[in-house]
Amino acid sequence: MSDFLDGARLLLRGWGFWRRRPSTMALGLVPAAVVGVVMLVAIGVLVLNLGRIGDWATPFADDWTPFWERVAELVAQAVVLAAAVVLVVVTFTALTLTVGEPFYDRIWRAVEQDRTGAIPTGDTGFWRGAVDGFALMARGLVVAVLAGALGLVPVIGTVAGWVAGVLLTGWVLAHELTSRALVARGLSRAERNRLLRAQRTVALGFGAATQLCFLVPGGAVATMPAAIAGSTMLAHRLLGSGGPDVTGRAGAVGAVGGPSAAGRSGAEPGPLPSAGDAAAGGR
Repeated sequence: MSDFLDGARLLLRGWGFWRRRPSTMALGLVPAAVVGVVMLVAIGVLVLNLGRIGDWATPFADDWTPFWERVAELVAQAVVLAAAVVLVVVTFTALTLTVGEPFYDRIWRAVEQDRTGAIPTGDTGFWRGAVDGFALMARGLVVAVLAGALGLVPVIGTVAGWVAGVLLTGWVLAHELTSRALVARGLSRAERNRLLRAQRTVALGFGAATQLCFLVPGGAVATMPAAIAGSTMLAHRLLGSGGPDVTGRAGAVGAVGGPSAAGRSGAEPGPLPSAGDAAAGGR
């Protein structure tokens, strides 16, 4: 549980970055607001039509008593809404990261400079972000289907669907939001997955906290800059647990800020080595 809360606190530290770079963080609101308006209209249309969707999805209840027929319709509406929220959050994140690449790149660079004193030089350009965005939407579709299927379980289905939606979407968000800092260090998707699995609970805590903030009206727009900053700090924590350095050598960063040093003492991880430092050390 403590690791889960540690992950959530990384998002709070992302919010705290407003005090250090307010103008840079404010730029991150622009693409989030544009995409947020589109997503708000989409979810509004869905909500207005939930009654029809619930009626269409429960033809089997037409011969039931009015009370149970209504219960079946409400359950169907809740399941559809849970799946739709997953899709909206993931789609919002993917589109916002793609559209706002220059803005979020500035936030990421500012956090890297502030926390490590160096900025990794790997490829984090527009096309890489676009490809990751499409992959994120595909994973979001799978999560939406799973959440919807869980919602069909009798009695506990609706609650299980929403809880699973928050946790699974949180995992997808943690994976996607940390990709910029990890890809810039030359890590492949398999290596990024390994790092996230090594600290799964921390990643889930960060992602779930981000997802819950996204569910608050207007929260997605306000949270996006903090999520970028916090996810960069999450990437630093993942690397500090013995992950590869910028050249891909396992364990090189573990001595900098791994659990043996920063985790037990509560101190912040020290600067991560830059590409030049790593190269020099290899010679």
